[in-house]
Amino acid sequence: MPQVTLSVNGTQMTAEVEGRTLLVELLRDRFRLTGTHIGCDTSQCGACAVHVDGALVKACTALALDLDGADVTTIEGMAGADGTLSPVQQAFQDHHGLQCGFCTPGMVMAAAALLSENPKPTVAEIREYLEGNICRCTGYHNIVKAILAASGQPVDDLAASVA
Repeated sequence: MPQVTLSVNGTQMTAEVEGRTLLVELLRDRFRLTGTHIGCDTSQCGACAVHVDGALVKACTALALDLDGADVTTIEGMAGADGTLSPVQQAFQDHHGLQCGFCTPGMVMAAAALLSENPKPTVAEIREYLEGNICRCTGYHNIVKAILAASGQPVDDLAASVA
């Protein structure tokens, strides 16, 4: 059986995998990084979003073998080594950008990717970027507030900007 070696959250990890093994399965089942959620298996919900070589990827559609040698960051790798939340994670907590929490890892990963591409996005740009992520609880308002806050922008006038 072929092997795949990835740098996952800064740690080299190797596993034997079948050719059909998805990245999300490798992360959850073999590496026990269960923060990456399986929501739909069809690339619709974004719950499985991770960063691969710095790019946002839905892990339910990526074959593990295709990523041999890649650098993967999961939600577990977003916090500091001492457990300090990343600015995006902290903003989600501070601005109540989650309810049940199921979509949160994928939303945080998407938000971090957006902010690395566009450090000061508008409300419209945030909403457009998140179109590939589904949240069934929040209505997205507080998620948008959290991303604005993580970017250092004011969130007080958010209601006016979406009217």
